[in-house]
Amino acid sequence: MAVVDIPGSKSITARALFLAAAADGVTTLLRPLRSDDTEGFAEGLTRLGYRVGRTPHAWQVDGRPQGPAATDADVYCRDGATTARFLPTLAAAGHGTYRFDASAQMRRRPLLPLTRALRDLGVDLRHDEAEGHHPLRIAAAGVEGGDVTLDAGQSSQYLTALLLLGPLTRKGLRITVTDLVSAPYVEITLAMMRTFGASVRREGEVFVVSPGGYRATTYAIEPDASTASYFFAAAAVTGRAVTVRGLGTGALQGDLGFVDVLRRMGARVEVGSDGTTVTGTGELRGLTVNMRDISDTMPTLAAIAPFATGPVRIEDVANTRVKECDRLDACAENLRRLGVRVETGPDWIEIHPGADPLTGAEIKSYGDHRVVMSFAVTGLRAPGVSFDDPGCVRKTFPGFHEAFAAWAGPLGISGGDRWG
Repeated sequence: MAVVDIPGSKSITARALFLAAAADGVTTLLRPLRSDDTEGFAEGLTRLGYRVGRTPHAWQVDGRPQGPAATDADVYCRDGATTARFLPTLAAAGHGTYRFDASAQMRRRPLLPLTRALRDLGVDLRHDEAEGHHPLRIAAAGVEGGDVTLDAGQSSQYLTALLLLGPLTRKGLRITVTDLVSAPYVEITLAMMRTFGASVRREGEVFVVSPGGYRATTYAIEPDASTASYFFAAAAVTGRAVTVRGLGTGALQGDLGFVDVLRRMGARVEVGSDGTTVTGTGELRGLTVNMRDISDTMPTLAAIAPFATGPVRIEDVANTRVKECDRLDACAENLRRLGVRVETGPDWIEIHPGADPLTGAEIKSYGDHRVVMSFAVTGLRAPGVSFDDPGCVRKTFPGFHEAFAAWAGPLGISGGDRWG
């Protein structure tokens, strides 16, 4: 049985950086993820005037409950959706003029539901080019708070940004949500806010956040469950076992629910107090599964679906079309390149069993880290799989190819020419 060391959660690291910056005092983050996204978030905080001290295994952030120290700043958010959505919201609680821009990929991703809600709360926010997209600028004068309505049907990050803002407002927030995708990510937000001393509750479709700010703490970042999904899936398709420590019964991340999908398909799954083990049994059954709440693991399932004994149909994942790329179409195109029969609809994909082994092909990444990491799993049973942009994994797991090749080594699979 292999024990794999998974880097810290991107989602939790981003939330922790926001909370630490907003807290009263110095916060220490243990085992934060070091990747392009999280480094970009920390760099953005520095541009706004926050002190962020970084060592290999811990980051320290001097919180400023009153908002950014800088009263004028330009922030480049790179490819990071959390950076591009959370930092403008944090800046709005301060006093100054702040400009935000992002990569071409991030500029294409939608932002309007969040920026509309911020405007409804009185924030002076303007999009410099396309409405609802970066670049944007904020003339910040603090946020009074009050009632606001939000559509979070495209991304739960819109709701998370407003929830994180709530304790920094003068009156608190009462957020009515008309639609919500990836709800478990919101549960992560609520739990972390409470750890940092905030008062927040949910009343049906309404989230009530009290004013009062945050208090500094020491916070340990758990391993990334979305990243763990690639190793769990690899065990399921190879008949091996893999254990990820630090992701157990008390884990915050809903994406750990991916192992329940593998269990339904025939893998053996053990979730303990301090870790999760998945063991392949030599059988993968087809199934129909709703992945609305764990949609970041949709590409992982799509990538192993050809090895199932029957069709795999993944439903209610329309929001994956507005991620780093249109992941539904990207998965479908790459599976077809491998000779697999695939159908798609507005919010679903159905994948039929393929040949074993599959025909190798170059995978088109679209610059999306999850496409590359998912199809690396396919490559375990598809000799000749390669990638047009293997380096895009730096967004969340710079060492992925090395870690995955080390795990695959005992199978006699060489990662050098396949993964770069």
